[in-house]
Amino acid sequence: MNKKKIINDPVYGFISIPSALIYDLISHPYFQRLRYIKQLGMTHLVYPGALHTRFHHAIGAMHLMGLALEVLRNKGHEITPEEEEAATIAILLHDIGHGPFSHALEHTLVNGIKHEDISMLMMDKLNEEFDGRLTPAITIFRGKYHRNFFCQLISGQLDLDRMDYLNRDSFFTGVSEGVISFDRIIKMFNVVDDQLVIEEKGIYSIEKFLIARRLMYWQVYLHKTVIAGEQLLVKILERAKELASGGETLFATPALQHFLQNDITEMNFFEDEYHLLQFSKLDDQDIYASVKVWENHDDPILSRLCKMLNSRSLYKVEITNTEPPADRIERLAIQTALALNIDEDDVSYFVFTDTIRNRAYNAGNSNINILMKNNELVDIAKASDLSNLESLDKTVKKHILCYTRDI
Repeated sequence: MNKKKIINDPVYGFISIPSALIYDLISHPYFQRLRYIKQLGMTHLVYPGALHTRFHHAIGAMHLMGLALEVLRNKGHEITPEEEEAATIAILLHDIGHGPFSHALEHTLVNGIKHEDISMLMMDKLNEEFDGRLTPAITIFRGKYHRNFFCQLISGQLDLDRMDYLNRDSFFTGVSEGVISFDRIIKMFNVVDDQLVIEEKGIYSIEKFLIARRLMYWQVYLHKTVIAGEQLLVKILERAKELASGGETLFATPALQHFLQNDITEMNFFEDEYHLLQFSKLDDQDIYASVKVWENHDDPILSRLCKMLNSRSLYKVEITNTEPPADRIERLAIQTALALNIDEDDVSYFVFTDTIRNRAYNAGNSNINILMKNNELVDIAKASDLSNLESLDKTVKKHILCYTRDI
């Protein structure tokens, strides 16, 4: 069978699948599941075009890895075919452990279990199936490979994951502030002492990349209506879990039922293979089908929350730099309890606070070094003449207050 297939991607054009092993990995049910998980969760509630999937993103990141390695090879850095395939597999599978609506899921059904750890577990399982041929890719993914620039291309301040999702998310949302010169940045890649660096000519493209990332967070990923949708789904799953824990049988697909009825911790998730088997069958459709049915459930709280989501009657969200006043939260809680005729214990489903954070550049964590013409390496924050670039290294923390509209 010919496995040298071509995929037509709306962002990059034609993408070639580089090897038979990569074709087989893409064909695996673990990877095919990503077709049914949206890249941006609830963002389509604000930007209707944001319906692209994690499958799109993984294929795009794989394509960028091919471009990056070709550039580095052309600059005289030796990269073996084995290393190229390993790096390509590592970036292809970097998000394989994502669940549907990861934020909501990680806060409720698989509490505290990070998708990165599930990705690692899935890669280990795939490695068993493929007779150890993924071992070099897993070494790179874990950041243990002796040539560190490979690891930086997978996970770093300028990794190809970020490069693709900024490019792709701005394309599908239509938010032009997120557009980056990905091709120019990749052309400016170089390696010094096994570290990924950017040649001085690329400094302005990097400045734009960092600012684009910051703007995309505030304008897309942390948009208040996106937050409202995500928080509503968190509360729906919380309530469903609470009812299921109390012995109530809710409509759900077998995979979702497993996580509703069992209290799965980080410890037992990785000890029992059955949890991973069920997780690998979960996608957006499991969640949506349940929410549609739960709208008519006897429990008034679950029913109301699902109706709110299905009709896009989301929480009112206020984002502030300081904590919302306690007396205001209490006042809203009392008004909501009276208006909805619910107990004080259940008001937290409709009035609550949380925090959000945005950090565009983390200089302490694999910082972006600029290779100057005199061969000196300088951190981007020092090399740039943009006075606000150093401020991107600070974590901006904001407070959110969510409450039901029309109360």
